[in-house]
Amino acid sequence: MTKISGAVGAMALAATLTLAAGLPAAAADKVIHMGTMSWEDLTPITGITKKVLEDKGFTVEVTDFSEWGIAYAALTRGDIDIIASQTDYVTHDYWVKNMNALEKISPVSHGLYQAIAVPSYVDIASLEDLNAHAAEFGGKIIGIEPGSGLMRDAATAVEEYGLGLELVEGSTGAMTAALKAASDRKEWIAVTVWDPSWMMMKYDLKFLADPKGIFPAAQSYYWIGTKGFSAAQPTAREAIASVFVPLNDITTINAAVNEGKTMNTAVADWIADHADLVSRWEDIKSE
Repeated sequence: MTKISGAVGAMALAATLTLAAGLPAAAADKVIHMGTMSWEDLTPITGITKKVLEDKGFTVEVTDFSEWGIAYAALTRGDIDIIASQTDYVTHDYWVKNMNALEKISPVSHGLYQAIAVPSYVDIASLEDLNAHAAEFGGKIIGIEPGSGLMRDAATAVEEYGLGLELVEGSTGAMTAALKAASDRKEWIAVTVWDPSWMMMKYDLKFLADPKGIFPAAQSYYWIGTKGFSAAQPTAREAIASVFVPLNDITTINAAVNEGKTMNTAVADWIADHADLVSRWEDIKSE
């Protein structure tokens, strides 16, 4: 997935336990240490939930992690209180390994899907159609970073479907550039991609059918926390559980960022456009 460089920006404060420890007990109880990954799907979820918690009187300190293993270790140690994660597939191993020290708070979005896609003008519908049109695709499927879950699944698909196309390892940036160039010329191209992504909207992509079920089904996003968080912070838990951000809205926010807005501005604009909904989220029980 595409990383948002500096995406959390001003909303990311250094999450340090020493700060909370120096506050009076009542004030420390109102501090929520939130983790995030700077991916384009998770950053809007983090920003929107942060705003809802702040409107309920909490101070939210955000720590940005570069890898899921580091993030889960911090959550298990209690360095952070909560983080949004896709526990069904993307982070399933980390969840299972640490679940006795954690709790699942609530779902916050649904529909993440990663697979092989083509522009809508490409006249095929299934992975099974690729071999018959290998020449039109230049004998290649344009991939992203090696070692990612998406690339592992794509490699499995190449093997299971007996595809004669080369899965090209590279980077998200290189894949995006190749996709833009091909789309501008209306050439055929197959890429490894995910939804939500601004690319799905900008380039009008369609996922190829996967009759063998190689790629995981649509995944949900959950807020997860350190064990006992909900009992210790019932008002925060109520606020977090009220938030649900549809996948299309995440895509819209990231499309705005791709067009030049900062993530903070795009999230703020979304909140302003959905002020009535957000106010309903905030009508919750207090401690």
